[in-house]
Amino acid sequence: MAATKITVNHNGSIRVEGDFEIVDPLGNAFGLAGRTVVSLCRCGHSANKPFCDGSHKTSGFSDTVGARELPPPKPKL
Repeated sequence: MAATKITVNHNGSIRVEGDFEIVDPLGNAFGLAGRTVVSLCRCGHSANKPFCDGSHKTSGFSDTVGARELPPPKPKL
């Protein structure tokens, strides 16, 4: 199985590459027609959510991204 790579783009989408499945809250899979690369909306303006349609380019969405360490997860009680 190929590794999945997720790239959060500056001022744009989240690009997902590799072997993955995208499901809705009920667990139903989206039909990806064999795609191994998709872009997910991050701006909230896409007419094709959860997929990106390029709306971030005209909506004024702006958010730069930098990798960082997350704090350790809180213990489960």
